[in-house]
Amino acid sequence: MASRRRIEESAWVADVEKAVADVHASAEESARWRRHSIYRVPACIKDLNCKAYQPQVVSLGPFHHGEPHLRPMDAHKRRSLVHFLRRARRPLSEFAAAVGDAVERLEGAYQGLGDEWRGGERFLELMVTDGCFLLEVMRTANRREVNDYADDDPVFSAHGLLYTVPYIRRDMLMIENQLPLLVLDRLLAVESGKEGNEELINGMVLRFLSPAAWPLVTGVGLALHPLDVLRRSLLYGPTPGPQAPPEESAPPDDIIRSAEELYEAGVRFKRSQTSSLLDIRFRNGTLYLPPIAVDDTTEYMLLNLMAFERLHTGAGNDVTAYVFFMDNMVDSARDVALLTARRVVQNTVGSDKAAAKLFSGLSRDVVLGPQSPLDDVHREVNAYCRKRRNRWRANLVHTYFRSPWSFLSLAAAVFLLAMTIMQTLYTVLQFYGDNS
Repeated sequence: MASRRRIEESAWVADVEKAVADVHASAEESARWRRHSIYRVPACIKDLNCKAYQPQVVSLGPFHHGEPHLRPMDAHKRRSLVHFLRRARRPLSEFAAAVGDAVERLEGAYQGLGDEWRGGERFLELMVTDGCFLLEVMRTANRREVNDYADDDPVFSAHGLLYTVPYIRRDMLMIENQLPLLVLDRLLAVESGKEGNEELINGMVLRFLSPAAWPLVTGVGLALHPLDVLRRSLLYGPTPGPQAPPEESAPPDDIIRSAEELYEAGVRFKRSQTSSLLDIRFRNGTLYLPPIAVDDTTEYMLLNLMAFERLHTGAGNDVTAYVFFMDNMVDSARDVALLTARRVVQNTVGSDKAAAKLFSGLSRDVVLGPQSPLDDVHREVNAYCRKRRNRWRANLVHTYFRSPWSFLSLAAAVFLLAMTIMQTLYTVLQFYGDNS
């Protein structure tokens, strides 16, 4: 009895019972989770490729602030703040007050934000400083708005744009290194004296992250952060249309064939009309794929976009489905060479083998939703490959046309068969000619 009484009076039991009685706790938890948009990558994901989630030059936001290898950029951040204020001709207190009005939402954007960042000036100072730095970097890259930095400035000059800014651009792709675009919105509202800068900010970030200026969906308000801007632009465009259902009598086929195997079965590849990752279609034996540039930042970009989809409820799995689709399409250097020849892949990482290795490492431990947007395309392609004439074609090509020696052997066999037939015909004709 004494033991039971001690348990009933323990602090742990009292705390849990209080939580059970609090009917508002679940609603508060749900509201807090909805505010999250910037996450720490779990170890089960990060351990596969730690470098892909680690900023190399600059920290944005609190998660990597103060790390030794990122501290040299802090002096440049402070300097950019001074330039920004001097040009804006408004006191720092106005900008701090505007950002401070949204500080609760900004703190809520970071999942697992430490107590040392909450409810004090430290977080507000970080948001204003990093926000001004980001605006200055993007405006300098635009080369039309900022011109009050020295010609030998290590960051905000032509030299800095060539050697430093590309690393800043890559660090802006890290899911742990994001800054809410709400900060930029508040800063621009004070600087310009007007509200409603959402589309301006989205466009500025996109032009900086993607000089090729992929289309950006408009009319949906301010994006969450730079990575969200990039994701929206990559998915902007036509969605996969309804595919013709495969034959009902066909057996289930979960095989995902490589590009070379599909080509051997008669599938042809063409470049889609848009760069949207959703613009993948299969029509009349032709697979249309959006173009993708494979460079030094592609791996970082796709891995962080997939991590965002995995961690952010409601984000969907469109980028993950695309990566899974392409990883299965590209098994070897020959697949990369085939897609490069069709202008689907623009390979700037070196050899075709290096590009194939990049794709093969993207979908390790990938969790794909049960309703992938590319399931219909997959079924349509498999239904086409199951047709008898396409299977025969694939076997013929795979057996006799994979190498020059196989082709020469086939040609020699056909030549010998033709000569044998001609000799037989000649013998028969001569026999009947002699007896006539």
